[in-house]
Amino acid sequence: MDSLSNATMSRGFLLQGFSEFPHLRPVLFLLLLAVHLVTLSGNLLILVAVAYMPSRPPMLLFLCQLSAIELCYTLVVVPRSLADLAAPCLGLGRGCPISFLGCAVQMQMFVALGGAECFLLAAMAYDRYMAICHPLRYAAVVTPGLCARLALACCLGGLTVSVGLTVAVFHLPFCGSHLLVHFFCDITALLHLACTRSYMDELPLLGACLVLLLLPLVLILASYGAIATALHHQHSPGGRRKAASTCGSHLAVTFLHYGCATFMYVRPKASYSPRWDRTLALIYTNVTPLLYPFIYSLRNCEVMVAIRRVLGRWQLGQPQGPSVRTMTAGRGQARVGSSTP
Repeated sequence: MDSLSNATMSRGFLLQGFSEFPHLRPVLFLLLLAVHLVTLSGNLLILVAVAYMPSRPPMLLFLCQLSAIELCYTLVVVPRSLADLAAPCLGLGRGCPISFLGCAVQMQMFVALGGAECFLLAAMAYDRYMAICHPLRYAAVVTPGLCARLALACCLGGLTVSVGLTVAVFHLPFCGSHLLVHFFCDITALLHLACTRSYMDELPLLGACLVLLLLPLVLILASYGAIATALHHQHSPGGRRKAASTCGSHLAVTFLHYGCATFMYVRPKASYSPRWDRTLALIYTNVTPLLYPFIYSLRNCEVMVAIRRVLGRWQLGQPQGPSVRTMTAGRGQARVGSSTP
C-alpha cells in the first residue's frame, strides 16, 4: 500500500473531463465560457452595487459574502476545465494530468468554499429569524460587528473541515489507472479510485457531511420553524406576505445548494456512478452559481435599485464613488436648507 501511495504522489492523476466526446468539446467550451462569464459578471455586479450603497443592512453584507464565495467557487473549478477543453491532452490518451498536490489543493478549496456557504446560509437564516420574530431587538443584536464575526466563523469552519477531509482522503492508497472520470478533483471520484472497499474509509466524508450539511441544516430548519410560528400568529395578511417575501430568495438558494450537495455526497460509495455524477457536477458547479445572482437581484428591491444605479453610472462614463458621495451630500444640504427659516 505504501508503494502505491508513493507512486500516486509521483505520478498524480489524470482528469478525463469530456475527452471521450471530441465533437462536443467546442460546443461545451463555448457554453461553459458563456455561463462562466455571466456568473462572474453577475456576482461582481452585486458586490459593486452593494459596496456603493449608502447604507447596508446585515442581509446585504451576507449577500456580499455569498457572492464572493460563488466567485471563488467557480474560479476553483471552471478555468481549469475550460483550459482542458481548449487544449485537450490527446497525446496522453484518456485525460489531462494534474499533480497530486494540485489535486489536493483543488479539492480542499472546493470543500472549504462549499462548507463556508453552508454555514453562511445558516447565518442568513438567523438574520431572517431575528428580523421577523424579534424586530424591535434586531438592530441592537444583528450589528455589523456580529455580521463580521459570523462571516469569519463561516470561513474558518469550512476551512477546518476541508483540511481534515483532504488529509484523510489523500492518505488513502490509490491504484489502477489513476484516471478520474471527472473534470475536477471531486471527493466521490477520488474515493471511487481508492484501492479499498471498507466503509471505514468513508467515515471522513460522512463526518464532513454531518458538520457541513446536517449541522447548518438543523439551524436553518430551527430558524424557519420559529419564523413559521411567528407568521402563523400574525393577523395581518399583508404583514405575512411581506415577511414571507423577505425569505423567498434565501429559501430558493438553500434548496438549490442543499439539494445538489445532498444528492452528490450523502450516499454510499457503492452507488457512485462516475459519468452520471460528472454530469450532475457540471450543473452543480456552473448552473447553480449562475442562478444565485438572478434569484437575489430579482427578489430584492434594494439590490435592483443599486444595480440600476451602477449600470447607469457606467453607461454615462461617470465614476461611481464621488457621484454617490455628492448625491448624499446634496441630500444632506437640502434637508438642512429645508429646516432653516
